[in-house]
Amino acid sequence: MYLKWKEQTITDFSDENINSLYNEGFLFTRTGHGDMYQTRSLRIDLNKFELSSENRRVLKKISDLGLQIAELPYEKYDWTIGKMAKDFYETKFGEGTFSANKVKELLTTEHNFNHFFVYSLENCKLKIENLEVGYTICRETNELLHYSYPFYDLQSSVFSLQNIGMGMMLQAILYAQAKHKRFVYLGSAKDAKAKYKLQFEGLEWFDGEKWSDNLEELKNILK
Repeated sequence: MYLKWKEQTITDFSDENINSLYNEGFLFTRTGHGDMYQTRSLRIDLNKFELSSENRRVLKKISDLGLQIAELPYEKYDWTIGKMAKDFYETKFGEGTFSANKVKELLTTEHNFNHFFVYSLENCKLKIENLEVGYTICRETNELLHYSYPFYDLQSSVFSLQNIGMGMMLQAILYAQAKHKRFVYLGSAKDAKAKYKLQFEGLEWFDGEKWSDNLEELKNILK
């Protein structure tokens, strides 16, 4: 379940309105068109972000992974993408977390998200070319990127998936930085499972009233 302080449904999808609401701790949900909820949101201030030595190590390990940005609705959608998402979320978070039908709805209709990040593997030694192994459903404005619903192939025996989840997130952060965005939003921090998101330079969290960079306080909340 989401951690929700407030909820609202918007009809103004301008960048200005979305930027303002995200700055107030709201995030888009997957429930209905325009649905947003206020939560303990996490974001990276890209003016303060720098890669750590651990970040660089992860990026080196996934150097064969390429990123392409597609518009939503996604014209190349097929059932295997929905199945990958369903299997990923079911394995990670339990049965019924994210249905293939809901993924199809988000990717093939006008919804709350407008970009689809496609991660493909290329490795000459393994004779792999443009093998799509992961995806992320995102919202992008002139000011921000919301890295919202990532998923990747947990079943393939063709390649190692070590560090791919963090690698996908890092590639998205670097993309946003290269596009001169102000912030990357990483969803909410509801419980201890969100602690992996706290490793980035420039991280801030919304406490219900304001943004804070006191990560020790947040870690105590998430215990």
